[in-house]
Amino acid sequence: MRLPAPPTRNPAGPIRSRPPAKAYLAPVPGLKRLTNRSQSVFLMPLRGGRARTRFGGTAIHVVIITGGSSGIGRCTAALFARHGWRVGLIARGAEGLAASRLDVEAAGACAASAQADVTRSADLAGAAKVIVAALGPVDVWINCAGNGVYGRFDDVPEAEFQRVTDVTYHGTVNGTRVALSHMRPRGAGCIINVCSAVAFHGLPLMSSYAGAKAAVRAFGQALQGELRLERSAIRVATVFPPAVNTPYFSHATSHMGWPARPAWPVYQPELIAQGIWQAVARGRAEITIGGTAAAYSLATRIAPRLIAWCMGRVGIERQSTRDRDALELQEPNLFAPSQHVFGVRGPFGQGAREWSLHVSAGRVLAMARQFLRTARRRARPAVPLPPTRAQPAPDRPLGDLASQSGDS
Repeated sequence: MRLPAPPTRNPAGPIRSRPPAKAYLAPVPGLKRLTNRSQSVFLMPLRGGRARTRFGGTAIHVVIITGGSSGIGRCTAALFARHGWRVGLIARGAEGLAASRLDVEAAGACAASAQADVTRSADLAGAAKVIVAALGPVDVWINCAGNGVYGRFDDVPEAEFQRVTDVTYHGTVNGTRVALSHMRPRGAGCIINVCSAVAFHGLPLMSSYAGAKAAVRAFGQALQGELRLERSAIRVATVFPPAVNTPYFSHATSHMGWPARPAWPVYQPELIAQGIWQAVARGRAEITIGGTAAAYSLATRIAPRLIAWCMGRVGIERQSTRDRDALELQEPNLFAPSQHVFGVRGPFGQGAREWSLHVSAGRVLAMARQFLRTARRRARPAVPLPPTRAQPAPDRPLGDLASQSGDS
């Protein structure tokens, strides 16, 4: 069965939706075609053919990203595509997946997408199976799906609180389980769980989200210990970004009377994507992205009472907005996917930070480690091979022996 044609862009509005498909790869003339019993897909050759990364030399690698239709997930997908990786995208909304897939293909990489809700483990496993069949074995799995509800704990309905926990925490658990099922047979791989700095100390009016992110951190720590006991080469890393200018706040449900906004300082998502890229290359179990998250983590350990006092003053006025652009972009997607395409950035870009000394230093250190590793490998003396013994002459055929005996 042929997959449906790609959605077309509408200059006057969002991408028009088409019937959902389990997976889609853009057909491009002259590309290699892979066919199985149920579908035909086309693979776009990678720019240069191979991805040059620390993760595995110059081999072709595959990354799968949940929540890849907007925000940090979409931005991270484009970054991996620019580095030559094959990118698999999983999300609920067809329109957002189509837009993110176009970003990956515009970077010259191969993309596959599948619709699935991360709270449904069977659907998530099926989506991963389709993407792996199209792109190859997964090397890196990034759990980036999440949503939120703002408001006092008593004002948040139980169903909404439960939904945030299911998507943000159980979605990460489900994604990790699926990723491990693909990585354990090969004994290699890397899982990145995108957490949040609120895991270090909860923020008022975000009780559901803060609790789920704290659970994500503890889950990652427990799983890391299990993998060490097994002496497994599979890595699990948790990254902690600060407040980020993404469509997350346009999608969040608010019970504050006004739409939610990030607590300052705010960073642009491209910086977070770079931090995730560095987390793949580094061997650390937990990585803070940006100086704000690093300072916040340190302060919660050395001055917990001071941080508790400060957080107690971050109320509705500091987490809500009356900005007209933010009001127009409101489209909560707690229980249903968005029907519109949201980009990488949200409406809070004014004053958002696009550069971080902390991330830049991490990039320099990673480059230095890679340089030293390469220098050691080149300086290592070659081990001489043991001398080989000469091969004995083959036995003469029996027919020759018979003829000689007859002659004698």
